[in-house]
Amino acid sequence: MSKIQILPENLANQIAAGEVVERPASVVKELVENGIDAGASHIDIQVAGGGTRLIRIIDDGVGMDQDDILLCLERHATSKLLTVEQLTSISTLGFRGEAIPSISSVSRMTITSRTESSPLGAQAELRFGQVRKVHDMGCAKGTLIEVRDLFGNVPARKKFLKTARTELSHVEEVAVNAALSHPHIGFSYSVDGRTVFSFSAGSDTQEVRVKRFISQKSDSPLIHVAHSMQEQSGVFALHGFILPPEEAPAGAVKLRLFVNSRAVRDRMINHAVAEGLHGFLMKGRRPAGVLFLEIPPADVDVNVHPTKQEIRFHKPSLLHNLVSHGVRQGMEQYQETIKYAVFGRKDPGVTEKEDSEPPVIPGAQATEFQSSSAPSLVVKEPRPLFRHGEASRTIEEQGRPEKMYSPPLLGEYEPPQDAFTIHDNEERSPHIGTLKYIGQLHDSYILCSSEDGFVVIDQHAAHERLLFETLKKQYTSQKMTGQALLFPEVIECSPEQENILQKYSEEISTLGIDISEFGGNSYVIKAVPAILSHIGPLEIIEGIFDRYLGRETKGKGEAAGVDDVLSLMACKAAVKANRELLPAEGRELLKRMEEAAIFSHCPHGRPVMKRFTRADVEKWFYR
Repeated sequence: MSKIQILPENLANQIAAGEVVERPASVVKELVENGIDAGASHIDIQVAGGGTRLIRIIDDGVGMDQDDILLCLERHATSKLLTVEQLTSISTLGFRGEAIPSISSVSRMTITSRTESSPLGAQAELRFGQVRKVHDMGCAKGTLIEVRDLFGNVPARKKFLKTARTELSHVEEVAVNAALSHPHIGFSYSVDGRTVFSFSAGSDTQEVRVKRFISQKSDSPLIHVAHSMQEQSGVFALHGFILPPEEAPAGAVKLRLFVNSRAVRDRMINHAVAEGLHGFLMKGRRPAGVLFLEIPPADVDVNVHPTKQEIRFHKPSLLHNLVSHGVRQGMEQYQETIKYAVFGRKDPGVTEKEDSEPPVIPGAQATEFQSSSAPSLVVKEPRPLFRHGEASRTIEEQGRPEKMYSPPLLGEYEPPQDAFTIHDNEERSPHIGTLKYIGQLHDSYILCSSEDGFVVIDQHAAHERLLFETLKKQYTSQKMTGQALLFPEVIECSPEQENILQKYSEEISTLGIDISEFGGNSYVIKAVPAILSHIGPLEIIEGIFDRYLGRETKGKGEAAGVDDVLSLMACKAAVKANRELLPAEGRELLKRMEEAAIFSHCPHGRPVMKRFTRADVEKWFYR
């Protein structure tokens, strides 16, 4: 007798069920996708007993006649795939033809369906894969499938299910993904007779559904992402919504990804989103939102995983660039939304002037600011001289405390100027847009009143972002200036540091640092970035080394690595907390924020400002 035998059909179906039906959520996913592919305009999902007692999916799609109902119970039977050529260009959600027979083999299933042209529908009753009854009956157009006693004949599988709450969370995830990816279809989802959510077809936009499921604050804006590119094989398009960085959660990624309306998991796309948000997300935070990719079906292989949740892209690098650039572009456009909300700018299309510089705080080199909305503020002050990192400062007596002065803050170096004078007799409006400057809180935060409340601004974070954007422009145009040291500094470098100096010599030189070999493992520092001339050369170089070593160990790209170095420079050069500002200085900082293209978060992702509405204040006092 031969040792190799053909498995009984029922046993083969149960084995197939092990691939397709992992848990109740798998059943819901397969049946909902069938309803979507059938052209339904509304799908009703009902679950009871954690999904093992009852799963009922009702759709108003094209429906099936009695012959099709019997055929769909056969393995590999499908209406969505007919030729080998179609396998390389799949446009439907389900196509394997294994879902119905696999599910029926581990449950008691009832299928009721009617086509639009038929006066009567048909119903088939199955018990663990065996057809018990097929008959005609009256029913609505579409298909109703009930799955009861899931895994009733395979108790070993049922034993490994999680708690009812956990299983229901997976079912809800499937229902939410379907509602998000098909906004033209109405969805309702209920558990044990209680409605969890309900959307009617065409009554709401995709943004409404996204906000319903991912935003914890009803009044919080979403960042719209939209970007596309034309390739030879077709159009690659990205659209969607992400939460503002300050609302992004810590821990696991809360990002839903859809490719051609199919919910997927992909680490490459997650990485691209994180790269697009680089400089806006705080350490430990993860992107949150919903993104939809539409790509030519021939450029994606969805047949690499039984549940089709993992896919393979033909052009992964192109998609990575598309997503990261689209997310970055969305963040830049979001700045204008914030700007309008905070400053009341009437022309959201206005962006930062190319020659705009961050504000000068006394202690910096002489600079003259010209503004069409306010009189010019001419600041002239002796520039501090630094030798070997030790500051010697000359302060002209003007009746202000020494703590009012800070190191140079601009990236452009100029020789020391004459003593500066702030023309206190020149009147300057306290208003910047619709904001009115009030003063400082704890010498660290700028307070402003707005039309509907007040705004608190972190002076260090705000100035740091402005400096960072200026440094990026200077670095890109190779206009960063170095300041020669009167007494060069000699340092001893480790082998790792020597490797950094050799590998990134051009980048380091572009940053305004002049460092060369001095024999053995000794190197001599001859110049440092002018913006950091108030800091000791050793501190500067050690910070640079830390950033480049971090790039090596974390595998960051070149752009992200340079941004880390520039953010370090901006952080060290920016005005610090616990530093008193003159009203003119605070207003100037606000004015530069209003003119800047990007200002909402510091380069490390901390928010620059917090807005409080009048309603918030009244709520505090129970008014």
